[in-house]
Amino acid sequence: MKVGLSACSSGHLAEWEGQITELVDAFRDMEIEAVPASHIIRTVDEFSGTDMERAADLMSFYKDDEIEAIYDISGGDLANGVLKYLDFETISKTKKIFWGYSDLTTVINAIYTMTGKPSVLYQVKNVIWEYAEMQRQRFSDYLLGKNNDLFDIDYSFLQGNAMKGIVVGGNIRCFTKLAGTKYFPDMNGKILFLESLGGECGQIATLFAQLEDMGVFDKVTGVMLGTFTNYEKAGLSLSVYDLLKMHISKELPVACTREIGHGHDSKAIVIGKEYSLSC
Repeated sequence: MKVGLSACSSGHLAEWEGQITELVDAFRDMEIEAVPASHIIRTVDEFSGTDMERAADLMSFYKDDEIEAIYDISGGDLANGVLKYLDFETISKTKKIFWGYSDLTTVINAIYTMTGKPSVLYQVKNVIWEYAEMQRQRFSDYLLGKNNDLFDIDYSFLQGNAMKGIVVGGNIRCFTKLAGTKYFPDMNGKILFLESLGGECGQIATLFAQLEDMGVFDKVTGVMLGTFTNYEKAGLSLSVYDLLKMHISKELPVACTREIGHGHDSKAIVIGKEYSLSC
């Protein structure tokens, strides 16, 4: 198996270069050949290459018949810059699945909106980070078809008792960057999944307000909350759910999971796939 490692968002710091080598070695141990993109390490400020160059890296993997999957290993702020340079017709004709998290929420949801294809919200560098052994086992078992632990999510309901629909969303800050663009999904009948690394009370509250003002909460069948890392560390009086309740009806189902987000122990969720959740 041969896979591509892209970096559509902010470039890696030079001192992170060893992580790329470590990740390639980890894939090799799983009998996978991983091919890093040309533009991963920062060259100018946060950029590893121009928007066009990073998009070309990604498209080269889609056009390469030997590449079976694409894992984006970046994050940050720049991923939406590549969208106008992507060939969604070519993407729609391949069976390749795109994986990424955080700022790659923009690419993942654009792929679904423009092609109907699912993508996976997951950072593959988890297999070399803090919970590497556990993550490698999950990932390897998934690839070998042994089990679906990588995608099996424990969740509970905070409001209501069931929701069904295609899941869209991801990182809340990055998802709202698509607002007003052709890449923002049709929210009717969807499950909206949201998580975040940064942001405390004001930052998260204002993003919920924006989603309400856009009419999103009137269209979705439910909301699933993942982890909100920095918010939860801040020890604030109001929970993320408390903030959300200010912007939704009492009838809208809300579920939560501790297993999807920016934690290095996080599992994966498929954006663009229908889920049915119930108590």
